Amino acid sequence: MKTHSLGPYWLDPDEPDSFPDPALALHEPDGLLALGGDLAPARLLGAYRRGIFPWYSEGQPILWWSPDPRVVLFPERLRVSRSLRRTLRRAPFEVRLDTAFDRVIDACAAPRGDDQGTWITPEMNLAYRRLHALGHAHCAEAWADGELVGGLYGVAIGRVFFGESMFSRVTDASKVAFVHLVRQLQAWGFVLIDCQVDSAHLRSLGAQTLPRPDFTAYLARYCPDGGRVGRWALETGLDLGPGPAPARGPAAPEDGGQARGGRS
Repeated sequence: MKTHSLGPYWLDPDEPDSFPDPALALHEPDGLLALGGDLAPARLLGAYRRGIFPWYSEGQPILWWSPDPRVVLFPERLRVSRSLRRTLRRAPFEVRLDTAFDRVIDACAAPRGDDQGTWITPEMNLAYRRLHALGHAHCAEAWADGELVGGLYGVAIGRVFFGESMFSRVTDASKVAFVHLVRQLQAWGFVLIDCQVDSAHLRSLGAQTLPRPDFTAYLARYCPDGGRVGRWALETGLDLGPGPAPARGPAAPEDGGQARGGRS
C-alpha cells in the first residue's frame, strides 16, 4: 500500500485486507480514503468491517470512502409517517427477501431522471452478485401484480446491515420494502443500519449522524457478533408500526477505535 503526501492511499492489489485507518480520510472530498485494489469478496467484506465502502464512476479507479460523520439508522428508531402507515395497512405490495437480487441491483443501476450515469458500474454489479451468492449481500423487494416495483440491497456482517441503494417504480414501494427489512433486522437482533451518506429521504425515515469514531466502534463490537449468512426469508407477523422512539440508539462500545475486521 503506497501513499501520496497530499492525497489518498493507493491499495496494493495483492493485499486484499490492506486498508489505511479511516481517520486518515480526506476532508475534501469528504471521506475519500483510498484508490485502486479490486472488488473481490474478501476486500469488500474487509472494507465494510472497517467502515469503508467503494463508490466511483465508469472510467475512474475504484474509490474507497469513509465519510465523517456517518449516516446511520438504529432499527428501533425507524420513523414511519402517518401516510406510510396508511400504505402499510392497505398492503398494496407483497414484500420478499432475496428472491430477485439480480433484478434489484439492475434496477438500482438504471439511470434515473436527469442523472448522467450510475455509480453501479458493471464491475460493481458483478461484485455484489458474488457477495449475494456467498450469502453476504441481500435484498428486499416490493411486488405488485407479479411485477417488481421497488426494492433495495446491501451487505450484512454480524449484526450490522450496510445499505447500498434502492429504487422505486411505484410511490412508496421502496419505503414499504425498507420498513419490512428494518423490522426483520430488528427481530433478528441487528443493532445498526449504515446509510452511508445523508439525504432528506433517509432523515424522514429516522436516520441520524454518528461521528466516525463512534461508528467504527459499533463495527468493532457488532460485526464479529453472530450474523446470518445465506439466503434470507421474511418472517410473518412482524410489527410494522412506528415503535418506540428512544432518545438515542444503543450506547457506543466504550473501547471505540477502528474495527479489526446506503446512496440511492
